[in-house]
Amino acid sequence: MAANSSSATPIDILRRLVAFDTTSAKSNLELIDFVTNFLDDHGIKAQTVHSDDGAKANLFASIGPDVEGGVVLSGHTDVVPVTGQQWSSDPFSLIERDGRLHARGAADMKSFIAVALAMVPEFQARPLAVPIHLAFSYDEEVGCLGAPRLLERLAAVVPKPALAIVGEPSEMKVANSHRGINTFKTAVTGRPGHSSDPGAGVNAIAEAAECIAFLTRLGSEFAAGREREGAVAPDWTTVNVGLIEGGAAVNMIAEHCRFAWECRPEAGTDAEQVLARLRTFVESDVLPRMRAVTPDAAIHIEHEVMVPGLAAEPQSPAETLALALTGHNHCVNVPFASEAGLFQRAGIPAVVCGPGSAAQAHQPDEFVTVDQVDACFAFMRRLADWAERR
Repeated sequence: MAANSSSATPIDILRRLVAFDTTSAKSNLELIDFVTNFLDDHGIKAQTVHSDDGAKANLFASIGPDVEGGVVLSGHTDVVPVTGQQWSSDPFSLIERDGRLHARGAADMKSFIAVALAMVPEFQARPLAVPIHLAFSYDEEVGCLGAPRLLERLAAVVPKPALAIVGEPSEMKVANSHRGINTFKTAVTGRPGHSSDPGAGVNAIAEAAECIAFLTRLGSEFAAGREREGAVAPDWTTVNVGLIEGGAAVNMIAEHCRFAWECRPEAGTDAEQVLARLRTFVESDVLPRMRAVTPDAAIHIEHEVMVPGLAAEPQSPAETLALALTGHNHCVNVPFASEAGLFQRAGIPAVVCGPGSAAQAHQPDEFVTVDQVDACFAFMRRLADWAERR
């Protein structure tokens, strides 16, 4: 069965989507071309918004009347690498085993996109009172780099939607909040020398370690007195140092050291507060000690990625509709960042609700269950009912 036929099922389409290796370091244009052609076969004109180098693209399209009050179905097209992971099968070929659909991106989050595309013929057949907007982005996994450009174009050409549903894997539960993520790089420059006389130089690795220890203490401070229930991820501000490199040889005083770290601030707080505290520590404690030996000592901190969190908005249009469509009576918090916070910042209420579990995302033998795909399809059929009688 061709995946662009009117009878294509979500699994048919998912099989095609996962076959495109859209690892963030690579282009997603083949997948975008497939989706563009799929929509064109159904008489829907898609618009694309490219990256500066033209190697990647966002895509959006609208089904239904050109009026305000529509619903955005949002998903990202990129996936994380499989490098170094032990897979039982080809990660870019969909394999079904015991009711599980295995492939990279099956859970995170091509199954949501597949369901949305499979619903296109039904969306078209309904006399919708408000539109359904499809919005598929690039480079979410490396900092939500494509979504701001997509949202800017949406605001310019699409009547304002009432809400957005971001289909990250939430087991089809409605998530109305999550922390943001900010990433930083810190470069420490000391003074080289022979290791036989450590006091003659400034060891950049040792001074970087002072900064890392300070960040670790901050993380412990934020966690103090907070309780983690079962496997639920913390909802308080966390700090993590994930990468470090420096030095040239074991018998040399290291002149350079670099480390990368992140901060995931809880709702209502700002990562700039953490950055400001580190800068104060550096200026008042670390640099004076370093510059007492060499005036050229330096510590440079670069703020790389900033993705806003999703703050709970009780009884927002997004929360109210998603709860009604799922039949749930309460929302949850998810541990990961998503593009939902960007929609919220743009004035579009948003929730996270999609098939699959975050526990399977980024893992070898990643999977989404057939039951979850079916549940998402039923959810979207109820969305079509709502959009028709709105």
